[in-house]
Amino acid sequence: MGRAEERRARQRGGHRAAPRGRSSGAPAGGASAGGPPAGGAPAGVESGGRAATRAARSGKSAKGAKKGLIRRLFTWKKMLGTFFGMCLLVIAAFIGLYLWVDVPQGNAAAQQESNVYKYSDGSILARVGTVNRESVDLSKVPKDVQRCFVAAENKTFYTDVGIDFRGTARGLLNTVTGRGTQGGSTITQQFVKNYYLNQDQTVTRKLKEMVISLKVDREKSKDYILAGYINTSYYGRNAYGIQAAAQAYYRVDADKLTVEQGAYLAALLQAPSQYDWGVASATGKKLVTARWNYVLDNMVKQHWLDAAKRQAMKFPVPKDPKGTPGEEGQKGYLVQLANQQLEQRLMDQQGMTQAQAENAVVDHGWTITLNITKKRQAELEKAVKSQLTSKLDAKKRKVDGNVQAGAVSVDPKTGKIVALYGGQDYFKHYINNATRRDYQPASTFKPVILAAALEENAQTQDGKPINANTVYDGTSGREVEDHGTKVGFAPPNEDKQSYGPITVQDAMDKSVNSVFAQMGVDVGMDKVMSVAGKLGMNTKGMQAVPAQTLGSMGASPLEMAGIYATFDNHGKKVTPSLIASAEQKNRTVDIPNPVGDQVISRTAADTVTSVLTGVVDDGTAKDSVAGNPLRNGQQVAGKTGTSDKNKSAWFTGYTPDLVTSVGLFGEERNTGRQVPLTGATGLIKSPGRINGGGYPAQIWATYTFGVTDKATFDLETTQGAAVAPSDTPTTSPSPTATASHSPKPSHSPTHSPSNSPSDTPTTKPPTSSPPPTSNPPTSPNPPTPTGNITNNPLNPGG
Repeated sequence: MGRAEERRARQRGGHRAAPRGRSSGAPAGGASAGGPPAGGAPAGVESGGRAATRAARSGKSAKGAKKGLIRRLFTWKKMLGTFFGMCLLVIAAFIGLYLWVDVPQGNAAAQQESNVYKYSDGSILARVGTVNRESVDLSKVPKDVQRCFVAAENKTFYTDVGIDFRGTARGLLNTVTGRGTQGGSTITQQFVKNYYLNQDQTVTRKLKEMVISLKVDREKSKDYILAGYINTSYYGRNAYGIQAAAQAYYRVDADKLTVEQGAYLAALLQAPSQYDWGVASATGKKLVTARWNYVLDNMVKQHWLDAAKRQAMKFPVPKDPKGTPGEEGQKGYLVQLANQQLEQRLMDQQGMTQAQAENAVVDHGWTITLNITKKRQAELEKAVKSQLTSKLDAKKRKVDGNVQAGAVSVDPKTGKIVALYGGQDYFKHYINNATRRDYQPASTFKPVILAAALEENAQTQDGKPINANTVYDGTSGREVEDHGTKVGFAPPNEDKQSYGPITVQDAMDKSVNSVFAQMGVDVGMDKVMSVAGKLGMNTKGMQAVPAQTLGSMGASPLEMAGIYATFDNHGKKVTPSLIASAEQKNRTVDIPNPVGDQVISRTAADTVTSVLTGVVDDGTAKDSVAGNPLRNGQQVAGKTGTSDKNKSAWFTGYTPDLVTSVGLFGEERNTGRQVPLTGATGLIKSPGRINGGGYPAQIWATYTFGVTDKATFDLETTQGAAVAPSDTPTTSPSPTATASHSPKPSHSPTHSPSNSPSDTPTTKPPTSSPPPTSNPPTSPNPPTPTGNITNNPLNPGG
């Protein structure tokens, strides 16, 4: 059989034809018909072998057929044809979209509508929405100021076709995949979004934006587009357009703006509220300064500004802001915080940038219901006035004009902010003292250290477990050690008071710096900062050094209240929320639950609370809180704090159903720099230091005892002042403790601890009024820092 015949045979029967010259019916090897095959193998075996061979060949043939099918379906010609076909479809779709989408009528002014802010009961708190807008012809804006905006946002503005194809494609992809808005936008696209469309982050809106931008760029001049852009953009301070912005920030008309001022206004557009110099944090000021420099440097690169003139330019500090009608008193602080939280939610939920979120919230017809209750808000304001501001007289004492107060009150079970005090009047002081993070929380950080020790099952240097009864050396200025090595940190106690051997409970009551500095190293400062982060502190960029045990980072009453609420809520994370609901026409924004997961164990949280009851009943807050005549059986936990040089004073405390953080800050009226509070009110004997156990604790007690009823903590712990102390404190040799005697876990009602603590441990006697029942609230944790830590952690502001 020839090769052609073999191929045909394989195609017909799937097996190879018999070789030529051999009978298909005769056995190979000369075996006789009917006899066994050569080699003695029976005929059945030979037949089975042939069958197996045929099956194998059949399988190979099937695989070959599949490969042939794939090769026939996916040839390079077909793949190339498919690619070009898809391209044609995309082009056809784009042409159809281009023909279908028309340039709509401008609606920037029509979109502006008052926002309504309500109390938790639905009654009106404020109505804010007087639109501050005045369009000007581009000829009224100096050419160099115009170029500031181009240098800031879109250097190729004068030569591009209106859109950034790569940036737009990236933005579409990010929107589809839910990864936010990292795509680029030209000035033309931003003008289209502001004037013709809205800030929604949807694929449909982005496609319309792209088409309309192409049409506008083709139909309108670049000057028309630039004028529209700078006249419709939002600059903060309720100012829409460059004319309103020039007046709001520099009290001049747009035609009088300098290049330096124009560069600042151009820089503002990236994050108007964060970059507003009048209310910006230290971080915000650094960011906007960097952005201002970026704008001017780009102008030099584009040959629009002489390099020598650029080097001589200085940052133009704006004027202080003016209030918007409806934001007087405390209303402005509440409105601004509500806007910020809603903006953050839109950024998280819809992937907006900060500038887009602000533009979508301010004066856009929102109805925002807050968690603020009328009664508690009114009582908090009354408490601050009766206990502090009514005693200040800046005409008699200059320091009285430097006192700023802030407070936040939170329901620990729900995370709702039920009252807030941001300052004496939003129109007089635009920085919200309840949310500012530029002052040290001082000793209110100590409970975080204890929480870390309990959560991490930490031990002292000599292997003893750290708990409320552990004995440390309370000598003032004692150098901290780490396994026999001195770490170069020896903090003094207040007034350089030494205590000798002292229990952790007593050290918390008396706020002994030397004890908690050593405890921080015993636990490990990296672990301390990790627990601080879990509790709600923004520890990004924060150094894990022993000096942090003194609370040398920045903190706000809002953050402090959240951390304490987490203690009060038995270790479940509480992120305080001002907003109950937010609606805009036919859409509602989802507000997340302020109460989150368990971040530290219940035992650790409850033990901190138990220890902090001692601060109130027998420590630095005894006179103002425990002995307050308004107290009616409420069990209380809390912690006082007084920062270095008396620039801030704190009390953060709580009952089982309410957490409130109160802070006083020394801020020089004209310059805004941090200054001491010492001598304020003139009512405190020399040297007149303002301590956390003074006015802050008095404000707290007057407010809290006026809005709460008798309640006790439900604690799961065997440690701390809220439970019977152990008869045998856990002593630890140097450096943890140096005495061989067992010191008394005293809770003596004194503000100035004695030099010689008792050697005999005794059981804590019940307090007179009211007796501590369960474990009271835990002590505060410092919130997120605002600035960088300097080489001197005790003076981070330099």
